[in-house]
This record gives sequence, C-alpha cells and structure tokens, in this order.
Amino acid sequence: MLVLRNIDLASDIAASLFVKDEVVKVVFAGTAGELTSGVGANRFEVGDALITGSTGDRWSVSRERFEAKYLPMAPLAPGEDGPYRARPVPVLARQMAEAFTLARSAGGDLLQGDAQDWLLQYGPGDFGIARDARFRAVYRAVEKS
Repeated sequence: MLVLRNIDLASDIAASLFVKDEVVKVVFAGTAGELTSGVGANRFEVGDALITGSTGDRWSVSRERFEAKYLPMAPLAPGEDGPYRARPVPVLARQMAEAFTLARSAGGDLLQGDAQDWLLQYGPGDFGIARDARFRAVYRAVEKS
C-alpha cells in the first residue's frame, strides 16, 4: 500500500479542481467520540459536525472547519441540527491508481483509500478520501476559464 506523506496536490499535474454539490444531514456532537467512515476512523470533539452525506457515507468535521464548508438550509439557523448544503469551494482532487493511506491532517486520523478512490486536498495539510462512486455522485469539475 502506498503511504502518502508531505504531499501537495497544487504541484501535481494529475490533480484538478472540483466542487462538491451536496445537501447533507448534520448533528452536532454532544460528547467527544469517534465514528467510522468508509475510509477510516474520524475522532470528534463536543460541537463538531457529524455528517451523513447523500450517499449514506458518514464523517465528522471540526466546528471551525464546518462553518467555512457548509450553509444551513432555510429555515434552519447556523448551529442547529438538520440539512446543510456544501459551499461551492473548490478542492484539489486526484484519482489514485493503487491503494493508499495518509493522515487527514498532521497528527490526525489515518485514512485508507482503494485503487480508483480520490485523494482530496482542502488546503495545505488538510486531506480527505472519497470512494470513486461517491466522488462521481457529488463532485463536479471546475470549468477552466
């Protein structure tokens, strides 16, 4: 299995920009804990967002990152449990040819992807993995201008 460290998709010619188009269900954690996503363990703290995607996948997002990535659907107020829409924030993504693993962030949860899964980079040192079927269902290529 390929172990990825110190990577930056900004300099990877095989990576492209994509945006997520998805409404998710969110519950804010009342206690700290861990949930198992399709690509690995996701530890979370009180107040973090526990998300169920439109494809049934589950993951957690820290509260400070969540507010920059999702908007509440009307009439929901920010911070309330319920439906949220992903903001159209471009992310770098690259489909991987072989199984791989990497940390979500420095010292963060270890994620594992299969061949054909997508490596996502939300920002420097901030990563995720999407299974190929999920990626194709919710991500759209950013048009080049």
